[in-house]
Amino acid sequence: MTRTTTNAAAPGPTDSTGGARPDAGVGDDGLRERAEAALRALVGRDDARLREDQWRAIEALVAGHRRALVVQRTGWGKSAVYFVATALLRRAGAGPTVIVSPLLALMRDQVAAASRAGIRAVTINSANVTEWDGIHDAIAAGEVDVLLCSPERLNNPAFRTEVLPRLAADAGLVVVDEAHCVSDWGHDFRPDYRRIRTLLAQLPQGTPVLATTATANERVSHDVAEQLASGLGPGATGEGPGGPGGPGGPVGGTDENTAGSRREAEVLVLRGSLDRESLRLGVLPRADSAVRVAWLRSYLAATPGSGIVYCLTVAAAEEVASQLRAAGLEVAAYTGRTDPAEREQLEADLLHNRVKALVATSALGMGFDKGDLAFVVHLGAPSSPIAYYQQIGRAGRAVERADVILAPGPEDRAIWEYFGSLAFPPEDTVRGVLAALDAAPDQVASTARLETETDLRRTRLEMVLSVLDVDDAVEKVRGGWRATGRPWVYDADRYARVAAARVAEQRAMLAYEALGSRGGGDRSSPETAGGHGTIEGTGTSGNVAPGGAAHSGADACRLAFLRAQLDDPDLTPGWRCGRCDLCAGPWFPAPPTGEEVEETRVAMARAGVELTPRRQWPTGMSTLGLDLAGRIDADERAETGCAVARLDGLGLSGAVRDAVGPAAGDGDVPAGLRPAVRAVVEGLVAQGVRIDGVVSVASTTRPRLVEHLARGAAGILGVPVVGQVVPREELPPGRHDVNSAQRLASVARRLELGLADAALHGLPGRTVLLVDDYTDSGWTLAVAARLLRRAGAAGVVPFVLGVR
Repeated sequence: MTRTTTNAAAPGPTDSTGGARPDAGVGDDGLRERAEAALRALVGRDDARLREDQWRAIEALVAGHRRALVVQRTGWGKSAVYFVATALLRRAGAGPTVIVSPLLALMRDQVAAASRAGIRAVTINSANVTEWDGIHDAIAAGEVDVLLCSPERLNNPAFRTEVLPRLAADAGLVVVDEAHCVSDWGHDFRPDYRRIRTLLAQLPQGTPVLATTATANERVSHDVAEQLASGLGPGATGEGPGGPGGPGGPVGGTDENTAGSRREAEVLVLRGSLDRESLRLGVLPRADSAVRVAWLRSYLAATPGSGIVYCLTVAAAEEVASQLRAAGLEVAAYTGRTDPAEREQLEADLLHNRVKALVATSALGMGFDKGDLAFVVHLGAPSSPIAYYQQIGRAGRAVERADVILAPGPEDRAIWEYFGSLAFPPEDTVRGVLAALDAAPDQVASTARLETETDLRRTRLEMVLSVLDVDDAVEKVRGGWRATGRPWVYDADRYARVAAARVAEQRAMLAYEALGSRGGGDRSSPETAGGHGTIEGTGTSGNVAPGGAAHSGADACRLAFLRAQLDDPDLTPGWRCGRCDLCAGPWFPAPPTGEEVEETRVAMARAGVELTPRRQWPTGMSTLGLDLAGRIDADERAETGCAVARLDGLGLSGAVRDAVGPAAGDGDVPAGLRPAVRAVVEGLVAQGVRIDGVVSVASTTRPRLVEHLARGAAGILGVPVVGQVVPREELPPGRHDVNSAQRLASVARRLELGLADAALHGLPGRTVLLVDDYTDSGWTLAVAARLLRRAGAAGVVPFVLGVR
């Protein structure tokens, strides 16, 4: 049931009080009948009927030319609203619909859905660059009904200057899909989405705009509604009935003397129930990776249908997929590293049940639509209940029951903290980016050049540039970025509030895990007042019954907790889903013990990760005073090496993190890792790799560990330790949290060979094992290998405990 302020029996245009507007009558001219005919063509069913809020949104867009925000659960039919509205508007002579959509999977699904209704839809994204010119020509010729583009396209100079103005002038409807990305309070905020505000400001008066999302609490909804109302004049961002962005209420002024302009400026907000009647939620006790993977293997083998297994990192997804395949299960890994063409094939395989599951990161998220998805399992908890709700929304759209199971791990918080460290950097760092642009020729610099001038890694640098671009401090131009010269203010308060909100969301996720237990742990109880409570420490309000829905005791309900986190307007005090493991008891198997877990532990403890050597120097190293450019010469390059384990993986990764992670001390190689070290080194010999000696990279933080590892490897191989690559004492250690060019510059200036004359004399023609504790950027190993190769080594094989 959805919450609106209209009379469902007589839908029609409404004012802010819910009464009929004087110009009502659209419902009498056959518009709804035409809308439902378009819906039937879209879904291919003769019995299809619009939901009341679907009709209300369509009516607002088509008849009222208004701006609307629709916050409805996954599978409710938000895309039907804009495709039906598009069909009606195009028949009335309006221009094409522009849909800003974040993911390629979403675009592919929507193009297919549009074609079923006779709507000509095309996409512009990073995967179809060769088709852009033809698409632009088709748009100009009026042959396109719907253009789907990614938010990043809005920041492309050619698109922004040559295509976007024409689209803004001619668009019959603008749609912002997954609109929570607009808000920096949203769980998946994207800086490029903020440019949508600029697009909205360029639209001619009366161009309808629709924003849709399934995952927005009240604060995010109000923020998005305010941005939708930007440029609509005074009074466009006030509060409507039901509070800020209240259900069915417009965001607009209430001065009756300006009723005409107010009706044009209103943003209609439709928020409905987030109950998902097909989902049954459960949580396993927190356990190590071997227990969880053993459980997952048994669960998948016994559970009908196909689904998604989410992991928090790429390494974990690849490792879990490998373990499941070894157990005979048809699964595949799907991550941000997966090639776009392969992603499309994997999505098709899941859609047609050719795989049991995709083991995925959040790269498989918004927009993937498989109605009969039977389960969503998380090996590791997302850092936010709102993000969790978004991901589990993939399941159970067109089936009576679907399983949603969380299997949290002890490493979850460390992963949250790592991703949290990638947030917007401090002011002096951002000012350094602006200063680098000011100092560049013509104040224009490529991202690669800026890497040599700042200490930000590429991903964070691109995020900073996107934010500065949206704030008009820089602009993207051909050849890179240019400073605009406009003043820019570092909004420290906003960044601090967002960071605090992220921490609160993490605490709420821990509270979700702990539901059903009284006291202790990371649990919180709601403070209630009039049925509206706040989960302590989360900063998120919702309809929570006293001692009820979000309580951490025996009367808790998992879905009620998530609905409360999203401020579900239909959540009533004391409501329980009756399906989750707390309401109905666990239906899924308990975690295994004994032999099954030990077999999995042994399989996951098999050591060895391939290290691919660096093959290309970063661009612009000459600006840092280093003559390093282009490809690394083959006779100066390392061979393919190996690590014991990934630092962000499962299995041995925990033991390796304990040995070389940020909190690790110095000492001998832990006894528990020595068999793995032996297995990896002996594996090199088994592959026919000839090693004549061992060279270590002298460590300032863990010298004893590296020395012990080098001696141990030499002993296994039966070769001598011939020396070290050492740092120059006059130069301080370089930082690891900097970009690739800066890291290389620091390493290249600091390292030199520390081999005795006899060792140097005997080096030519020999192959050495280069030992370090761990590697992240790969530049320490690359520079050390270059030094050794230039001194005559025939080959250099890197070997480390951990790789990040």
